[in-house]
Amino acid sequence: MTEALTFRPVGEAAVLVELGDRIDQALNERVVAIDSALGAAPPEWLKETIPAFASLLVIYDPLLTELHTVEAAVRDAAARAAATERELAEHEIPVCYEGSYAPDIEALGETLSLSPDQIAELHLQGDYRVFMYGFAPGYAYLGGLPDRLKVPRKPAAVRGHAVGSVMIAAGQCIVMPLPMPTGWWIIGRTATRILRPELADPFLFKAGDRVRFRRIGLAEMDGLVGR
Repeated sequence: MTEALTFRPVGEAAVLVELGDRIDQALNERVVAIDSALGAAPPEWLKETIPAFASLLVIYDPLLTELHTVEAAVRDAAARAAATERELAEHEIPVCYEGSYAPDIEALGETLSLSPDQIAELHLQGDYRVFMYGFAPGYAYLGGLPDRLKVPRKPAAVRGHAVGSVMIAAGQCIVMPLPMPTGWWIIGRTATRILRPELADPFLFKAGDRVRFRRIGLAEMDGLVGR
């Protein structure tokens, strides 16, 4: 069933296109498809689009168009979305699940009655897809975490986590793009940077991309981070 589109004006130069109110892969795929179709032949008034879990923010130039024209363009993009989906990239992210790189893996194992190796293996089996960016630059929410690893956030955030920390909570996975506090469970770390501000395109992932993780050992990780 195709989701109905709801349009909510955001100020005088944007409209939020809502497709639903839940985190769902099929729904998010529809968001990404509409975004791709709209961007395949962007109108001159289109300034930016920002896909989220179940919505698409469309930012436009109000001096060049009106809201009803934007809505019509989005509906047209939705109608041809399936035929204009972009080819999605797949990224391989090497992760170390050992030692100081995985500060929460033992505690999480006690919570879930799993060994650290079992947590790592389950995490590697996930079918990950980039749902959206949010909260902070480069903060990409990945869906597809195995059900056995779905746990709530910790009661309180903990400071001092490093860039590249691989963390899980609330049925999702994130690779930390900046040093920051978090209440998510840190089960590993990668040397791959998701946020690269020195590049013209600073984000490694795009919404809809696939991600798979590959396990590496302590020695390899130490070499990658220069220890």
